[in-house]
Amino acid sequence: MVARAFAAMVLSNVCLAFGPVSVRLAAAYSDIGPVTSAFWRLGLAIPVLFVLTRVMRQPIPRMGRGMVLMLLTGGLFFAADLGSWHVGILQTRLANATLFGNITTFTFAIYGMIVARALPSRMQGIAMALAFGGVGLLLGRSYELSREYLVGDLFCIFAGLSYTGYLIAMGKARGILQPMPALFVSTLAGAVPMLFAALAMEGKLMPDAWWPVLALAIGSQVIGQGLLIYAIGHLPPLIIALGLLIQPIVSTALGWEFYGEKLAMFDWIGGAAICIALILVRRGERPAVAKPAQPV
Repeated sequence: MVARAFAAMVLSNVCLAFGPVSVRLAAAYSDIGPVTSAFWRLGLAIPVLFVLTRVMRQPIPRMGRGMVLMLLTGGLFFAADLGSWHVGILQTRLANATLFGNITTFTFAIYGMIVARALPSRMQGIAMALAFGGVGLLLGRSYELSREYLVGDLFCIFAGLSYTGYLIAMGKARGILQPMPALFVSTLAGAVPMLFAALAMEGKLMPDAWWPVLALAIGSQVIGQGLLIYAIGHLPPLIIALGLLIQPIVSTALGWEFYGEKLAMFDWIGGAAICIALILVRRGERPAVAKPAQPV
């Protein structure tokens, strides 16, 4: 079960790494703003997720007030994350957006230590050092602080903090709910405020081309978030947090393939360091995790 969850975590981050490219494609071909593309990512995913709850026999159960509030909170955090990150992606460099948007790696790992009331084991500590060093090497050449990118960088930082709140809320929800119901309700909760924000901030709601927003909804929300929510129910926060670093590796590869960004020796070393870190943290001692939800 843990091995399956680890594989799901890896694949989820590979899918999520394509998100920034889809956002830029939506801006170029669909002629919609970043907040509107964030709404369609959630809105188009809702019927698909509802069908999946039926097909996978994971019905939405009757929930207490506390669980409803938890899922609504998760949805609001996710809406804040998506809206601010999509805006930031278009106002800063992709490397900056990837780096600042993934500060969740640090914040969610710290949350896991607080919950476990323990520092990382030696193996986990080595893995964290390797991972953070790898990120520094991977993004060091392309990351750039500049007044020109300041607003976009701040949006991406806020997105990373909001995503931490979302992961915490969904981690608690997954202690009771199965993945599809948890993701469906939180996506629905996030889509409502995103709709009002899109109408208020950007006006134009209907895209000129649907394929970029469909790719964003299916690739990032249904597949990417679906696999991640499944993994959260079986893996500790430290592994989930370090797994987010897969996204910079994939983003760098996408830049190489589609934007002609050549990879230097440090890029390869940084990517290898993150991969080794994921192997080490997988083999290290793991704190107790919440039991996965039982079928209802």
